[in-house]
Amino acid sequence: MARWLRRKPKEPEFDTTEGAPKEFVSRSQGEMIWRAFKRHRVGNVGTALILLFIFLAVFAEFIGPYSYGKQYRNYPYSPPSTVHFRDEDGSLSRPYIYRTERTLDRTTYKVTYVEDTSKKYYVRFFVRGEAEYTLFGFIPTNVHLFGAHAEDGSIAQLFLLGTDHLGRDLFSRCLIGSWVSLSVGPLVILCVFPIGIVLGGLSGYYGGGIDMFIQRACEVMLAIPALPILMAMGAALRGFGLSAGMVFLGMIVAFAITAWGGFARVIRGQVLAIREMDFVTSARAAGASDMRVIIRHITPNVTSYLIVNATLTIPGMMLTEAALSFLGYGIQEPMTSWGALLNAATNVGAIEQHPWILIPGVFIVVSVLAFNFMGDAVRDAVDPYSII
Repeated sequence: MARWLRRKPKEPEFDTTEGAPKEFVSRSQGEMIWRAFKRHRVGNVGTALILLFIFLAVFAEFIGPYSYGKQYRNYPYSPPSTVHFRDEDGSLSRPYIYRTERTLDRTTYKVTYVEDTSKKYYVRFFVRGEAEYTLFGFIPTNVHLFGAHAEDGSIAQLFLLGTDHLGRDLFSRCLIGSWVSLSVGPLVILCVFPIGIVLGGLSGYYGGGIDMFIQRACEVMLAIPALPILMAMGAALRGFGLSAGMVFLGMIVAFAITAWGGFARVIRGQVLAIREMDFVTSARAAGASDMRVIIRHITPNVTSYLIVNATLTIPGMMLTEAALSFLGYGIQEPMTSWGALLNAATNVGAIEQHPWILIPGVFIVVSVLAFNFMGDAVRDAVDPYSII
């Protein structure tokens, strides 16, 4: 018995083969969060979709074959172009389209588009188009990702998603509309977070009269109905005759004004819970100043909440902007957004005859779902009780 007690315990064998004991590795919090995030399959899909939308937005003018404001008056409400992959004999062929001609049925007075099969226009990549733009803001070019050209050099209009009532390419306009729809959320967060963190942090850390004053201000902001105020501000901005960029910035400020109150109250609750913890009390006892305690000890402990709140706030702001633009109080021409493109769907007859005008709504639904999926993954990853 004594001999067994004196025996040196056997050290574990760390082998890389399957089934062998694994070595326990100390990982940082960031590594554990990243591992937990990668295990969330739905969140990974959402993140991939968001990255795809961002890529499309960055290279929108290159990917879009036409300028978002270019009007083809001979093609109003043209349906999406049919891309053919087989010849008349059924053999495989490189992608091509036919030129379409607008015709009017004298019996029903219905406008239809008929393909002219006398000439094929092959889909070519990296072609020069009519729309000139500046890539990355400083490289002037007119090269676009694709276009339709015949063997003799003639060009046909290729509308992947059809056109609107003015003959503008809906695909190009959806790409440009992503500039507004995808940027409104992050820009609002950049305005709301500093205000909410400062006011909520002061309110929760100091308490007393400062807390009472800031919380009464938050309650006043929460009592104001957001949508009517946003509609009124949108109408006022449009009435001043400002440019589309200034109207967009005004919308960002309006969103921030109506959203900071609730965020500041949540930050206050977080700070109230953290300021009574032992490590904060120890820092105070060691002589740390209030600013050092707030920056070095309290703020890092609310970072996880800030990240989660950001991923869940962005889709809400996107839906709010889409609603305002859909009602006509948001972004104005010549700039556009996904919500503004949906404004053409207010007519039931137009939807019945031209259902492709609802395609911008698909972009909104998919992007909002993607942000929600990513937000759920981030929330699960930063939860200290779920990290393994």
